[in-house]
Amino acid sequence: MKLPPLTAFRYFDIAAETESFVRAAERLHVTHGAVSRQVRQLEESLGIELFERRNRAIYLTAAGRALHGTTQAIFEQLEGAVQRLQQQERDNVLVLSCEPTIAMRWLIPRLPRFHAAHPDLQLHLVAAGGPVDFARSGVDLALRRDDFHWPPALHSLKICDEWIGPVGSDARTSLDGQRLLHSSTRPSAWPTWQRLSGQPARHSERSDYEHFYLSLQAASAGLGLAIASALMVCDELDNGQLQAPFDFLRDGSAYHLLSPQPLSDGGKRQRFAEWVISESQACLAHLGLLQNDDPGLPSPPQVR
Repeated sequence: MKLPPLTAFRYFDIAAETESFVRAAERLHVTHGAVSRQVRQLEESLGIELFERRNRAIYLTAAGRALHGTTQAIFEQLEGAVQRLQQQERDNVLVLSCEPTIAMRWLIPRLPRFHAAHPDLQLHLVAAGGPVDFARSGVDLALRRDDFHWPPALHSLKICDEWIGPVGSDARTSLDGQRLLHSSTRPSAWPTWQRLSGQPARHSERSDYEHFYLSLQAASAGLGLAIASALMVCDELDNGQLQAPFDFLRDGSAYHLLSPQPLSDGGKRQRFAEWVISESQACLAHLGLLQNDDPGLPSPPQVR
């Protein structure tokens, strides 16, 4: 037996629930006539009257009541199944907002390992810095350096301390006479490192770049020395593209994951948090910046 179209059953189900073609049309965002035609076509297809029509009012027949009991259950089950599927899909997608430089230079090269470790999760990456509006952006997590204040209602988790130091294409161990590359997005990077290290820079020249990322690219191209985050140059130091002839030092800032929901619920947020902490620790340890008892190592995910 060939069943009538599903649309006809849906129109009938809403009309039976509301006991009105007019109200059914409002619910379905169609015209009163469209509902009436669909129900009439269903009745003709089945060869059964589903409604009594008296004085512009409609009343379910015995057959109509029996059919409505079935259609109501079927559409409730269908809606429930769709909601579960959509929720499952949302649960498998993690939207991460990340500062552009760390995203390009550190996170993206490591994402194949994340996908290999968590093949069931889809990571959607959004490049952005500073405050994030979780409600409007649809972001699940934000990876940020703590150079701004975020609302106390957000859940935060420290990933690692920030280590900074000069990098360039050669290994000269004096700042004297060298060109120092500055960036507008990290204007205090050079003064902070020089204050912490006590290193003078006599007869040095200066070049300015709009973004931190550009100053690091300029250093890779041999245009001078840039202050770098150790995380952001880990790979270039490893392959010899960049040299770090001076010390990396903690500058007092740190990287954090921010979330509107708890990070320790065993779900996708905690899974990413554990992975990114592991990766950052491995990178800093590879550079000899951390030891197992180092106070800069974050503990397992703890929400504050």
